[in-house]
Amino acid sequence: MGQRSRGDERERLLTVSEVAAELRVSNMTVYRLIRRGQLSALRVGKNYRVRQQDLAAYLKAGSVQAEQG
Repeated sequence: MGQRSRGDERERLLTVSEVAAELRVSNMTVYRLIRRGQLSALRVGKNYRVRQQDLAAYLKAGSVQAEQG
Protein backbone atom coordinates (compact mmCIF):
# COMPACT_ATOMS: atom_id res chain seq x y z
CA MET A 1 0.00 0.00 0.00
CA GLY A 2 1.14 3.52 -0.69
CA GLN A 3 3.43 2.38 -3.48
CA ARG A 4 2.77 3.61 -6.96
CA SER A 5 3.13 1.28 -9.84
CA ARG A 6 4.87 2.49 -12.95
CA GLY A 7 1.50 2.74 -14.72
CA ASP A 8 0.25 5.25 -12.15
CA GLU A 9 3.08 7.62 -13.01
CA ARG A 10 2.04 7.93 -16.65
CA GLU A 11 -0.21 10.78 -17.57
CA ARG A 12 -3.75 9.81 -18.31
CA LEU A 13 -4.86 10.88 -21.77
CA LEU A 14 -8.53 11.79 -22.15
CA THR A 15 -10.57 11.52 -25.32
CA VAL A 16 -12.57 14.48 -26.59
CA SER A 17 -15.74 12.74 -25.40
CA GLU A 18 -14.32 12.26 -21.91
CA VAL A 19 -13.32 15.93 -21.74
CA ALA A 20 -16.76 16.97 -23.00
CA ALA A 21 -18.43 14.83 -20.34
CA GLU A 22 -16.20 16.28 -17.65
CA LEU A 23 -16.98 19.85 -18.72
CA ARG A 24 -20.62 19.05 -19.52
CA VAL A 25 -20.33 20.51 -22.99
CA SER A 26 -20.57 19.05 -26.48
CA ASN A 27 -17.67 17.43 -28.34
CA MET A 28 -17.77 20.36 -30.79
CA THR A 29 -17.12 22.80 -27.95
CA VAL A 30 -14.03 20.80 -26.96
CA TYR A 31 -12.82 20.78 -30.58
CA ARG A 32 -13.28 24.56 -30.70
CA LEU A 33 -11.30 25.03 -27.48
CA ILE A 34 -8.48 22.92 -28.93
CA ARG A 35 -8.46 24.72 -32.29
CA ARG A 36 -8.43 28.12 -30.59
CA GLY A 37 -5.48 27.04 -28.44
CA GLN A 38 -7.45 27.45 -25.25
CA LEU A 39 -7.07 23.78 -24.35
CA SER A 40 -3.82 21.93 -25.04
CA ALA A 41 -4.12 18.60 -26.81
CA LEU A 42 -2.06 15.96 -28.52
CA ARG A 43 -2.77 14.72 -31.99
CA VAL A 44 -2.91 10.91 -32.15
CA GLY A 45 -3.55 9.99 -35.75
CA LYS A 46 -6.75 11.80 -36.66
CA ASN A 47 -7.86 12.14 -33.06
CA TYR A 48 -7.05 14.42 -30.19
CA ARG A 49 -6.09 13.43 -26.68
CA VAL A 50 -5.98 15.79 -23.72
CA ARG A 51 -3.63 15.29 -20.80
CA GLN A 52 -5.48 15.27 -17.52
CA GLN A 53 -3.11 17.95 -16.22
CA ASP A 54 -3.91 20.18 -19.23
CA LEU A 55 -7.62 19.89 -18.48
CA ALA A 56 -6.92 20.79 -14.86
CA ALA A 57 -4.87 23.82 -15.99
CA TYR A 58 -7.69 24.94 -18.30
CA LEU A 59 -10.20 24.69 -15.47
CA LYS A 60 -7.91 26.54 -13.09
CA ALA A 61 -7.33 29.33 -15.62
CA GLY A 62 -11.07 29.68 -16.12
CA SER A 63 -11.91 29.79 -12.46
CA VAL A 64 -13.38 32.99 -11.14
CA GLN A 65 -13.93 34.12 -7.63
CA ALA A 66 -17.18 35.68 -6.60
CA GLU A 67 -16.90 39.22 -5.37
CA GLN A 68 -17.84 39.81 -1.81
CA GLY A 69 -19.72 42.96 -1.27
